[in-house]
Amino acid sequence: MLFIGGLVFALLCVFGSFVGSGGALAPLIRSMPFELITIVGSAVGIFVMGNSKEALKQTPGYLRLTLTGARYDKAAYFELLVTLFRFMRLAQAKGNMALEEHIENPNDSSIFALAPGIREDAETRNMICDYLRLVSLNMGDAYQLDEVMARELKKNLTEKLHISDCLQSIADALPALGIVAAVLGVIKTMASISKPPAVLGAMIGGALVGTFLGVLLSYGVVAPLAGRMRNVVIQDGRYQDIIRIVLVAHLQGSPPQVSAEIGRKDIPHAFMPSFSELDAALTESSNSPVGA
Repeated sequence: MLFIGGLVFALLCVFGSFVGSGGALAPLIRSMPFELITIVGSAVGIFVMGNSKEALKQTPGYLRLTLTGARYDKAAYFELLVTLFRFMRLAQAKGNMALEEHIENPNDSSIFALAPGIREDAETRNMICDYLRLVSLNMGDAYQLDEVMARELKKNLTEKLHISDCLQSIADALPALGIVAAVLGVIKTMASISKPPAVLGAMIGGALVGTFLGVLLSYGVVAPLAGRMRNVVIQDGRYQDIIRIVLVAHLQGSPPQVSAEIGRKDIPHAFMPSFSELDAALTESSNSPVGA
């Protein structure tokens, strides 16, 4: 909710300083609805023109994500490391073929049952299953697995950044759309050139509201929204990258606990569990039967 708080503060500063310096809000309020229809309406139309139906369906979800923040917190990263440790420990103890019963039926897997957050996250669960399936098929080349996973993660990130890139394009266009609204207001004013100066002054002031709103919406609302969305998407992308790091370390011959520790070191600092926290969880997991 920091975005909402920052937006409210910015708007209070803009309009508060205007009123405090002697400006009158009445002309702004009178002109604003029509100017907003011109600017925001055309911006929405441009956004629809530049996106597919699937992208438009995903937009509300990305907007919610932007306002609520990253999906994956410290507990989620912790759960991921422990789950990957359990799979690697199973493969080490019983061979890679022992992974098959878990990756072919993840909803019935005793390991996934211990990680409900991952089991319910279809994208993460499927990624784990897909690459453990390659491991179970004796794909022993760590560098090849690293390359394949890196390409998929890059592709996924590019697709997820599409909406934020589109919003940035809209932010870049909003000042020009504000000028369009202002020009329409000037045309309206020139058509009424015979009216008294006081009336013409009010009409010109109303026309300039378009330029004001275009710039404010661009740099004060949409551009920060696009930037915030991009940062959240990139931050969440780090979560699935941990899968790549841990599995590559496993294929390079690192013990399960070392592989998990290598993955821990790449977690964003705000969500990184300490060495002792992870070590305690992995020790507890090691004391349970393999495969459970």
